Amino acid sequence: MVTESSPPSSWNLRNHEFRWGKRTYLMGILNVTPDSFSDGGQFNTVEAALTQARFLVTSGTDILDIGGQSTRPQAAEIGLDEELNRVIPVIKAVRQEMDIPISIDTTRAAVARAAIAAGADVVNDISGATYDPAMLSAVAELGVPLILMHIRGTPQTMQQMTDYEDLIGEIMSFLKQRVEAAIAHGIAPSKLVIDPGIGFAKTYDQNLEILRRLPEFQSLGCPILVGPSRKSFIGHILEQPDPKQRVWGTAAACCAAIAGMTDILRVHDVQAMRDVCRVADAIWRQ
Repeated sequence: MVTESSPPSSWNLRNHEFRWGKRTYLMGILNVTPDSFSDGGQFNTVEAALTQARFLVTSGTDILDIGGQSTRPQAAEIGLDEELNRVIPVIKAVRQEMDIPISIDTTRAAVARAAIAAGADVVNDISGATYDPAMLSAVAELGVPLILMHIRGTPQTMQQMTDYEDLIGEIMSFLKQRVEAAIAHGIAPSKLVIDPGIGFAKTYDQNLEILRRLPEFQSLGCPILVGPSRKSFIGHILEQPDPKQRVWGTAAACCAAIAGMTDILRVHDVQAMRDVCRVADAIWRQ
């Protein structure tokens, strides 16, 4: 049963300590896909991905999030073998060169298992471990942390599923149920992170409401991850159709998330967001 409590004090991954509440940690996005919304096709070879991984780490990444399946609206689902072929060689290449903690962005238990075997440390599941009924058992067996995100439907259908009677209440209810399911499968509560799913089955106004009300998610007793980076609600505000030109808007959203006591920010522009975190942490965490 989930009760109201403070998040666990720390994680230790490959000699990297994550002390929740002390500062904001950055998850650097490494999409090894041809069709992600802002960087598709840029890093979908091992050499290009490894070069970007080096850049993200030197820029201040705390966790490298590697994914082979695009989750942008209308993204087509790829097969298991294709997902494995995209992510596993990249994880192996990164792991051979550096000890940065790696999360695997996947909804498939088979990919999670292969990724952890290749050197990943965390599973980041945008479905809250609902797409694959084997995911929770796999993560429990692997003994690794799990990030549970809120979504409705799939990337193909989610933008038609934005009707909520109680937005925050329904998201929190879903996440509470997924945390309880994870614990029931044998995953330690200290290994769980929750993500309200900015942009996933959410409208422009709903994304803003989530950012305003982030402190309410602390009642679930888990560290909180937020992923606002370059997303369409920022483009809507800025009248900026090019996701790569939304860095300053992303910075504002990240600052709001830090004020709301977010623990991890999932971002593309790590170098810029590191400065945002340092200043915002000095304001709100000290």
